[in-house]
Amino acid sequence: MLSNTFKALLVEKTGDAQVTHRLVEQPLEALPAGEVLIRVSYSSLNYKDALSAKGHPGVTTIFPHIPGIDAAGTVVSSTVSAFQAGDAVIVTGFDLGMNTWGGFAEYVRVPAAWVVPLPQRMTLKESMILGTAGLTAALCVDALLHRGVCDGEVLVTGSTGGVGSLAVAILAKLDYSVTAVTGKVAQHEYLRSLGATCILSREEAIDQTGKPLLKERWIGVVDTVGGAMLGTALKSTRYGGCVTACGLVGGAELATTIYPFILRGVCLQGIDSANCPMSHRLSLWHKLATDWKPANLEDMAQVVGLNQLSEQIDRMLQGQSVGRVVVVPTDSGNP
Repeated sequence: MLSNTFKALLVEKTGDAQVTHRLVEQPLEALPAGEVLIRVSYSSLNYKDALSAKGHPGVTTIFPHIPGIDAAGTVVSSTVSAFQAGDAVIVTGFDLGMNTWGGFAEYVRVPAAWVVPLPQRMTLKESMILGTAGLTAALCVDALLHRGVCDGEVLVTGSTGGVGSLAVAILAKLDYSVTAVTGKVAQHEYLRSLGATCILSREEAIDQTGKPLLKERWIGVVDTVGGAMLGTALKSTRYGGCVTACGLVGGAELATTIYPFILRGVCLQGIDSANCPMSHRLSLWHKLATDWKPANLEDMAQVVGLNQLSEQIDRMLQGQSVGRVVVVPTDSGNP
Protein backbone atom coordinates (compact mmCIF):
# COMPACT_ATOMS: atom_id res chain seq x y z
CA MET A 1 0.00 0.00 0.00
CA LEU A 2 1.37 3.42 -0.98
CA SER A 3 1.96 5.70 1.99
CA ASN A 4 1.21 9.42 1.90
CA THR A 5 4.54 10.17 3.56
CA PHE A 6 8.09 8.86 3.41
CA LYS A 7 11.20 8.93 5.58
CA ALA A 8 14.34 10.61 4.31
CA LEU A 9 17.64 12.21 5.29
CA LEU A 10 16.95 15.90 4.72
CA VAL A 11 19.72 18.49 4.33
CA GLU A 12 18.70 22.00 5.34
CA LYS A 13 20.30 25.43 5.44
CA THR A 14 19.44 27.57 8.43
CA GLY A 15 19.10 31.33 8.58
CA ASP A 16 22.73 31.74 9.60
CA ALA A 17 23.85 29.73 6.53
CA GLN A 18 24.67 26.64 8.60
CA VAL A 19 23.94 23.31 6.89
CA THR A 20 22.50 20.44 8.89
CA HIS A 21 20.97 17.07 8.07
CA ARG A 22 18.38 15.05 9.97
CA LEU A 23 15.87 12.24 9.56
CA VAL A 24 12.41 13.56 8.68
CA GLU A 25 9.08 12.42 7.31
CA GLN A 26 8.00 14.20 4.14
CA PRO A 27 4.71 14.20 2.21
CA LEU A 28 4.89 12.11 -0.95
CA GLU A 29 3.62 15.10 -2.94
CA ALA A 30 6.85 16.96 -2.07
CA LEU A 31 8.83 14.72 -4.44
CA PRO A 32 9.95 16.40 -7.66
CA ALA A 33 8.13 15.88 -10.93
CA GLY A 34 8.97 12.80 -12.99
CA GLU A 35 7.42 9.97 -14.95
CA VAL A 36 8.51 7.12 -12.66
CA LEU A 37 7.83 6.76 -8.93
CA ILE A 38 10.12 4.18 -7.28
CA ARG A 39 10.03 2.65 -3.82
CA VAL A 40 13.69 2.53 -2.83
CA SER A 41 14.99 -0.81 -1.55
CA TYR A 42 18.66 0.20 -1.45
CA SER A 43 20.87 3.22 -2.00
CA SER A 44 24.59 3.70 -1.42
CA LEU A 45 26.90 6.30 0.07
CA ASN A 46 29.33 8.00 -2.31
CA TYR A 47 31.83 10.79 -1.72
CA LYS A 48 29.56 13.17 -3.61
CA ASP A 49 26.72 12.28 -1.21
CA ALA A 50 28.90 13.03 1.80
CA LEU A 51 29.74 16.45 0.35
CA SER A 52 26.07 17.09 -0.40
CA ALA A 53 25.08 16.21 3.18
CA LYS A 54 27.47 18.91 4.38
CA GLY A 55 26.15 21.49 1.90
CA HIS A 56 29.16 21.62 -0.41
CA PRO A 57 28.27 24.32 -2.99
CA GLY A 58 29.92 22.41 -5.84
CA VAL A 59 27.43 19.56 -5.37
CA THR A 60 24.15 20.95 -4.08
CA THR A 61 22.84 24.51 -4.29
CA ILE A 62 19.12 24.08 -3.63
CA PHE A 63 17.81 23.44 -0.11
CA PRO A 64 16.12 21.60 1.51
CA HIS A 65 17.63 18.60 -0.22
CA ILE A 66 17.81 14.80 -0.02
CA PRO A 67 21.21 13.35 -1.08
CA GLY A 68 21.80 9.96 -2.66
CA ILE A 69 23.07 9.75 -6.24
CA ASP A 70 22.13 6.04 -6.34
CA ALA A 71 18.81 4.26 -5.89
CA ALA A 72 17.48 0.80 -6.65
CA GLY A 73 13.99 -0.44 -6.05
CA THR A 74 10.59 -1.22 -7.47
CA VAL A 75 8.43 0.92 -9.70
CA VAL A 76 5.25 2.03 -7.92
CA SER A 77 3.76 3.95 -10.83
CA SER A 78 4.82 5.14 -14.26
CA THR A 79 3.34 7.40 -16.92
CA VAL A 80 5.44 5.81 -19.69
CA SER A 81 5.00 2.37 -21.22
CA ALA A 82 8.66 1.45 -20.85
CA PHE A 83 8.20 0.88 -17.10
CA GLN A 84 5.37 -0.81 -15.27
CA ALA A 85 4.45 -1.12 -11.61
CA GLY A 86 6.50 -3.91 -10.06
CA ASP A 87 9.54 -3.51 -12.34
CA ALA A 88 12.91 -3.71 -10.58
CA VAL A 89 15.03 -0.73 -11.63
CA ILE A 90 18.25 1.21 -10.98
CA VAL A 91 18.88 4.95 -11.08
CA THR A 92 22.41 6.35 -10.85
CA GLY A 93 23.85 9.72 -11.76
CA PHE A 94 22.20 12.36 -13.91
CA ASP A 95 20.89 14.94 -11.40
CA LEU A 96 19.72 12.42 -8.78
CA GLY A 97 20.97 13.45 -5.35
CA MET A 98 22.54 16.60 -6.75
CA ASN A 99 19.71 19.12 -6.94
CA THR A 100 16.98 16.51 -7.50
CA TRP A 101 15.93 14.70 -4.33
CA GLY A 102 17.87 11.45 -4.16
CA GLY A 103 18.08 7.94 -2.83
CA PHE A 104 18.43 8.55 0.92
CA ALA A 105 14.67 8.20 1.12
CA GLU A 106 11.94 5.58 0.92
CA TYR A 107 10.79 6.95 -2.46
CA VAL A 108 12.25 8.80 -5.45
CA ARG A 109 10.47 10.21 -8.48
CA VAL A 110 12.59 10.69 -11.58
CA PRO A 111 12.42 11.14 -15.36
CA ALA A 112 12.06 7.86 -17.24
CA ALA A 113 15.22 8.72 -19.19
CA TRP A 114 17.25 8.14 -16.01
CA VAL A 115 15.92 4.65 -15.26
CA VAL A 116 17.77 1.39 -16.03
CA PRO A 117 15.97 -1.97 -15.82
CA LEU A 118 17.66 -4.23 -13.30
CA PRO A 119 19.78 -6.66 -15.33
CA GLN A 120 19.12 -10.37 -15.11
CA ARG A 121 21.53 -12.20 -12.79
CA MET A 122 21.79 -9.12 -10.54
CA THR A 123 19.89 -8.41 -7.32
CA LEU A 124 18.81 -4.96 -6.18
CA LYS A 125 21.31 -5.16 -3.33
CA GLU A 126 24.15 -6.09 -5.70
CA SER A 127 23.23 -3.16 -7.94
CA MET A 128 23.81 -0.76 -5.04
CA ILE A 129 27.01 -2.42 -3.86
CA LEU A 130 28.09 -1.45 -7.35
CA GLY A 131 26.11 1.77 -7.86
CA THR A 132 27.84 4.84 -9.23
CA ALA A 133 31.18 3.51 -7.96
CA GLY A 134 30.77 0.31 -9.96
CA LEU A 135 29.63 2.13 -13.08
CA THR A 136 32.60 4.48 -12.79
CA ALA A 137 35.03 1.59 -12.32
CA ALA A 138 33.46 -0.14 -15.32
CA LEU A 139 33.89 2.99 -17.45
CA CYS A 140 37.57 3.06 -16.48
CA VAL A 141 38.08 -0.60 -17.35
CA ASP A 142 36.17 -0.15 -20.59
CA ALA A 143 38.42 2.79 -21.55
CA LEU A 144 41.54 0.69 -20.88
CA LEU A 145 40.19 -2.12 -23.04
CA HIS A 146 39.27 0.34 -25.78
CA ARG A 147 42.88 1.57 -25.80
CA GLY A 148 44.17 -1.99 -26.12
CA VAL A 149 45.52 -2.29 -22.57
CA CYS A 150 45.81 -6.06 -22.22
CA ASP A 151 49.28 -7.04 -20.99
CA GLY A 152 51.19 -5.57 -18.06
CA GLU A 153 50.62 -3.96 -14.69
CA VAL A 154 47.60 -1.77 -14.04
CA LEU A 155 47.77 0.74 -11.20
CA VAL A 156 44.69 1.57 -9.11
CA THR A 157 44.95 4.55 -6.76
CA GLY A 158 42.63 5.18 -3.82
CA SER A 159 42.13 1.44 -3.91
CA THR A 160 40.21 0.96 -0.67
CA GLY A 161 37.48 3.40 -1.68
CA GLY A 162 34.35 2.45 -3.59
CA VAL A 163 35.60 3.01 -7.14
CA GLY A 164 39.08 1.76 -6.29
CA SER A 165 37.90 -1.45 -4.62
CA LEU A 166 35.59 -2.30 -7.49
CA ALA A 167 38.22 -1.45 -10.10
CA VAL A 168 40.71 -3.79 -8.40
CA ALA A 169 38.13 -6.58 -8.28
CA ILE A 170 36.96 -6.17 -11.89
CA LEU A 171 40.50 -5.94 -13.27
CA ALA A 172 41.57 -8.99 -11.28
CA LYS A 173 38.60 -10.97 -12.60
CA LEU A 174 39.69 -10.04 -16.11
CA ASP A 175 43.16 -11.47 -15.28
CA TYR A 176 45.07 -8.19 -15.10
CA SER A 177 48.05 -7.82 -12.78
CA VAL A 178 46.80 -5.12 -10.39
CA THR A 179 48.93 -2.88 -8.19
CA ALA A 180 46.88 -1.06 -5.56
CA VAL A 181 47.84 2.17 -3.81
CA THR A 182 46.61 2.81 -0.28
CA GLY A 183 47.58 4.71 2.84
CA LYS A 184 45.74 2.18 5.00
CA VAL A 185 48.25 -0.44 6.11
CA ALA A 186 45.52 -2.40 7.90
CA GLN A 187 43.69 -2.95 4.60
CA HIS A 188 46.43 -4.76 2.69
CA GLU A 189 44.76 -8.14 3.23
CA TYR A 190 41.43 -6.69 2.06
CA LEU A 191 43.06 -5.55 -1.19
CA ARG A 192 44.69 -8.93 -1.71
CA SER A 193 41.28 -10.58 -1.23
CA LEU A 194 40.00 -8.42 -4.10
CA GLY A 195 42.81 -9.60 -6.34
CA ALA A 196 45.61 -7.04 -5.95
CA THR A 197 48.99 -8.65 -6.65
CA CYS A 198 51.10 -5.75 -5.37
CA ILE A 199 50.42 -2.93 -2.89
CA LEU A 200 52.14 0.46 -2.72
CA SER A 201 51.97 3.11 -0.02
CA ARG A 202 50.94 6.66 -0.91
CA GLU A 203 54.53 7.76 -0.37
CA GLU A 204 55.79 5.22 -2.90
CA ALA A 205 53.17 6.32 -5.42
CA ILE A 206 53.94 10.06 -5.35
CA ASP A 207 57.17 11.25 -6.99
CA GLN A 208 59.24 13.81 -5.10
CA THR A 209 62.08 14.19 -7.63
CA GLY A 210 60.35 16.61 -9.95
CA LYS A 211 61.55 14.69 -13.02
CA PRO A 212 59.31 15.07 -16.07
CA LEU A 213 59.43 11.32 -16.76
CA LEU A 214 60.01 8.26 -14.59
CA LYS A 215 60.81 4.65 -15.37
CA GLU A 216 58.02 3.08 -17.41
CA ARG A 217 55.89 0.67 -15.38
CA TRP A 218 52.11 0.91 -15.83
CA ILE A 219 50.33 -0.10 -19.01
CA GLY A 220 47.09 1.26 -17.53
CA VAL A 221 45.97 3.36 -14.57
CA VAL A 222 42.67 3.83 -12.77
CA ASP A 223 43.18 7.04 -10.79
CA THR A 224 40.53 7.99 -8.26
CA VAL A 225 42.69 10.54 -6.41
CA GLY A 226 43.96 13.25 -8.76
CA GLY A 227 46.60 15.80 -7.78
CA ALA A 228 50.18 14.62 -7.32
CA MET A 229 49.14 10.97 -7.48
CA LEU A 230 47.78 11.43 -10.99
CA GLY A 231 50.81 13.45 -12.04
CA THR A 232 53.16 10.68 -10.93
CA ALA A 233 51.06 7.99 -12.64
CA LEU A 234 51.33 9.85 -15.95
CA LYS A 235 55.11 10.07 -15.64
CA SER A 236 55.49 6.33 -15.04
CA THR A 237 53.02 4.98 -17.61
CA ARG A 238 54.46 2.83 -20.37
CA TYR A 239 54.54 3.72 -24.04
CA GLY A 240 51.02 3.67 -25.48
CA GLY A 241 49.44 3.23 -22.05
CA CYS A 242 46.19 4.73 -20.84
CA VAL A 243 45.49 6.65 -17.63
CA THR A 244 41.85 7.06 -16.58
CA ALA A 245 41.00 9.92 -14.19
CA CYS A 246 37.76 9.92 -12.20
CA GLY A 247 38.45 11.58 -8.81
CA LEU A 248 39.96 14.56 -7.05
CA VAL A 249 40.23 13.79 -3.33
CA GLY A 250 43.98 14.42 -3.69
CA GLY A 251 43.44 17.79 -5.35
CA ALA A 252 41.99 19.33 -8.48
CA GLU A 253 45.30 20.70 -9.74
CA LEU A 254 47.44 18.61 -12.10
CA ALA A 255 51.16 19.34 -12.34
CA THR A 256 52.56 17.61 -15.42
CA THR A 257 54.44 18.22 -18.65
CA ILE A 258 53.73 17.39 -22.27
CA TYR A 259 56.42 14.66 -22.26
CA PRO A 260 54.29 11.63 -21.32
CA PHE A 261 52.00 12.47 -24.23
CA ILE A 262 54.49 13.31 -26.99
CA LEU A 263 57.34 10.95 -26.04
CA ARG A 264 55.37 7.93 -24.85
CA GLY A 265 52.00 8.38 -26.52
CA VAL A 266 50.21 8.16 -23.19
CA CYS A 267 46.44 8.73 -23.22
CA LEU A 268 44.75 10.61 -20.36
CA GLN A 269 41.09 9.64 -20.39
CA GLY A 270 38.60 11.57 -18.26
CA ILE A 271 35.77 9.49 -16.79
CA ASP A 272 32.28 10.80 -16.00
CA SER A 273 29.53 8.37 -15.00
CA ALA A 274 26.79 10.89 -14.16
CA ASN A 275 25.97 11.71 -17.78
CA CYS A 276 27.06 8.47 -19.42
CA PRO A 277 24.81 7.89 -22.47
CA MET A 278 22.06 5.36 -21.85
CA SER A 279 23.22 2.93 -24.55
CA HIS A 280 26.69 2.72 -23.01
CA ARG A 281 25.23 2.63 -19.51
CA LEU A 282 23.03 -0.36 -20.37
CA SER A 283 25.97 -2.20 -21.93
CA LEU A 284 28.14 -1.71 -18.85
CA TRP A 285 25.38 -2.74 -16.43
CA HIS A 286 25.02 -5.95 -18.44
CA LYS A 287 28.76 -6.61 -18.10
CA LEU A 288 28.63 -5.85 -14.37
CA ALA A 289 25.84 -8.40 -14.02
CA THR A 290 27.77 -11.09 -15.89
CA ASP A 291 31.44 -11.35 -16.87
CA TRP A 292 32.62 -8.37 -14.82
CA LYS A 293 30.75 -9.07 -11.59
CA PRO A 294 33.25 -9.63 -8.74
CA ALA A 295 32.80 -12.97 -7.03
CA ASN A 296 33.32 -11.35 -3.62
CA LEU A 297 30.94 -8.45 -4.17
CA GLU A 298 29.05 -8.94 -0.88
CA ASP A 299 32.32 -8.82 1.08
CA MET A 300 32.98 -5.25 -0.10
CA ALA A 301 29.91 -3.75 1.53
CA GLN A 302 28.44 -2.94 4.89
CA VAL A 303 24.71 -2.27 5.11
CA VAL A 304 23.33 0.59 7.22
CA GLY A 305 20.01 2.32 7.81
CA LEU A 306 19.21 6.00 7.40
CA ASN A 307 19.79 6.60 11.11
CA GLN A 308 23.39 5.38 10.77
CA LEU A 309 24.25 7.55 7.78
CA SER A 310 25.55 10.57 9.69
CA GLU A 311 28.39 8.52 11.20
CA GLN A 312 29.24 6.99 7.83
CA ILE A 313 29.27 10.41 6.15
CA ASP A 314 31.80 11.67 8.69
CA ARG A 315 33.96 8.56 8.24
CA MET A 316 33.98 9.01 4.48
CA LEU A 317 34.98 12.67 4.67
CA GLN A 318 37.75 11.76 7.11
CA GLY A 319 39.13 9.17 4.66
CA GLN A 320 38.21 6.21 6.88
CA SER A 321 35.76 4.41 4.61
CA VAL A 322 36.67 1.09 3.06
CA GLY A 323 34.72 -0.52 0.24
CA ARG A 324 31.05 0.29 -0.13
CA VAL A 325 28.31 1.49 2.22
CA VAL A 326 24.85 0.29 1.18
CA VAL A 327 21.86 2.17 2.60
CA VAL A 328 18.47 0.63 3.42
CA PRO A 329 15.79 3.29 4.00
CA THR A 330 13.68 1.14 6.34
CA ASP A 331 11.35 2.47 9.02
CA SER A 332 13.55 1.17 11.82
CA GLY A 333 16.81 2.11 10.16
CA ASN A 334 18.05 -1.43 10.79
CA PRO A 335 18.90 -3.33 7.60
